Amino acid sequence: MTLTTDRSKPKLTLAQFVEQLPDREGRYELVNGEIMRILATRQHEDIADFITRQFDKEVERLSLNYRVSGRIVIGTKTKDGIEQGRNPDVSVVDKLVWESNRSAYSALFEPLEIAVEVVSTNWEDDYVDKLDEYQRFGIREYWIVDYLAIASRSYLGNPKIPAVFVYLLDENGVYRSQIYRGDNRIISATFPELNLTVEQILNA
Repeated sequence: MTLTTDRSKPKLTLAQFVEQLPDREGRYELVNGEIMRILATRQHEDIADFITRQFDKEVERLSLNYRVSGRIVIGTKTKDGIEQGRNPDVSVVDKLVWESNRSAYSALFEPLEIAVEVVSTNWEDDYVDKLDEYQRFGIREYWIVDYLAIASRSYLGNPKIPAVFVYLLDENGVYRSQIYRGDNRIISATFPELNLTVEQILNA
């Protein structure tokens, strides 16, 4: 990511962030009161697009009431109560939530069914910050796609190999994780019939 705001300016609220989103192409997040532009590699985008297509196929095949997108901004908060505007690489939202106010430009404040983050060099954002925010926000299912095996060995083990982590909220609102590698079929609570492996994602 690259910073697109002047650090000398006052911190932005989430409402101000939505109002001031740049018009130029790209995806943006509000992080600690500053607008951050998300710059992703082509491989990163290919993987996110591939997952979006797989989810879309499942929605269409089973006539599920979901909308899948990579352009949804959600309003989260840190443990200190700081407003954040996050834009997951892939979002799955209930259509009733999406269509409740179709003319709105503001961020969504209702939990997603799934948020997917494809890991970049700033991997701790996905494994630590967003994990905490998404759990606090109540996102039922959170995928971390570490296609470069870039996180520390405490997450990936030794040797480090690419993996997909799926976090599901338990009855106490706490994430429980499962790690998938290679030809493991990824088990999704939202899409229980999804037939997708880590290897397929890596070959996207």
